[in-house]
Amino acid sequence: MKIVFDCRYTRLGRHDGISRYGSRLVEELSTLHPVTMLISDKRQLELLPDLPWELASSPTSILEPFVALQVNKLSPDVVFTPMQTMGPFGRKYALVTTVHDLIYYKHPTPPHNLPWAVRVLWRAYHLTWGFQRALLNTADAHVTDSNSTRDQMLEHNLTRKPISVVTLGTDRPANHVLRAAPTTRELVYMGSYMPYKNVGLIARALHDLPGYTLHLMSRVDATTKTELTALAPESSLIFHNGASDEVYSDTLSRATALVSASRDEGFGLPQIEAMVLGTPVLLSDTDIFREISGPAGGFFNPDKPSELVREVTALEDPATWQMRSTAARARSAEFTWEKGAATLYQVLQDAVAAREAKKNR
Repeated sequence: MKIVFDCRYTRLGRHDGISRYGSRLVEELSTLHPVTMLISDKRQLELLPDLPWELASSPTSILEPFVALQVNKLSPDVVFTPMQTMGPFGRKYALVTTVHDLIYYKHPTPPHNLPWAVRVLWRAYHLTWGFQRALLNTADAHVTDSNSTRDQMLEHNLTRKPISVVTLGTDRPANHVLRAAPTTRELVYMGSYMPYKNVGLIARALHDLPGYTLHLMSRVDATTKTELTALAPESSLIFHNGASDEVYSDTLSRATALVSASRDEGFGLPQIEAMVLGTPVLLSDTDIFREISGPAGGFFNPDKPSELVREVTALEDPATWQMRSTAARARSAEFTWEKGAATLYQVLQDAVAAREAKKNR
């Protein structure tokens, strides 16, 4: 079985969520079976494992609807893509796609870093479920990050094809030291600043959390920075504007908690990144956050800053903090890239077998 893994979403210079997802999954999958990576820019190799690779057009190119004509030349048995929009026309192989979430049907504003033409298509695509159904039904199978998203896909009858859950993971520190209750009052937020992320609620809550600072780890534009600064007490926000992995890890390792007030997620990888270090997580009370964090999470209404204040204040008791830290560390062990890759490998095998059985009918 020849597997081609679509790595064209790998960022240049530094991973974002999709980029890291692809690079870690392809690395772990390659320990189970030989894999060929599909890239669109040789510079992407800097953030990818040392595996065989082939070039194809960019996933945002006007050629994307017909990218299968390029991929056919590689003679794959199956192709896996970490998105759901890989061009299907003319393909001669099994295709497994990924639906990370259905957020943009509720919140249709596209990521601002996409080309304007892609943003227009993005909005049009999310105006109706019909486009999604038509595209998903051209593939052979799909994976998603959580049971919550899979259930939503089933609720809206998005596809007739099999849906499997491949959870995300994170890398456990080689030399883990059991954390003690922190002596400083620091909170961490990692993620984008799109409206549904609801970061403003965290900023407002700081007015009732004297002495606390909020570390905002992601890149931020000037407008968003000004808006958040106006919502929070003076000098309570620390903007890292794209922290390195080392700074991110160091900050999490001494923080009281990681906080997210997001109204929607497909998984929420930062909560796992925090929990693996023994850092408690305080999260908006949503199905997905409860699914992933389980009993380790502290939950609050994303419309009520006072409830976030309540959760943060509870962690000021050292015994409570220690209990939550231990629970977080234990919960994180359920989410590994190795586990995700093993599930994905089975999905790929099943997709090839089903396609062959269909041919032989």
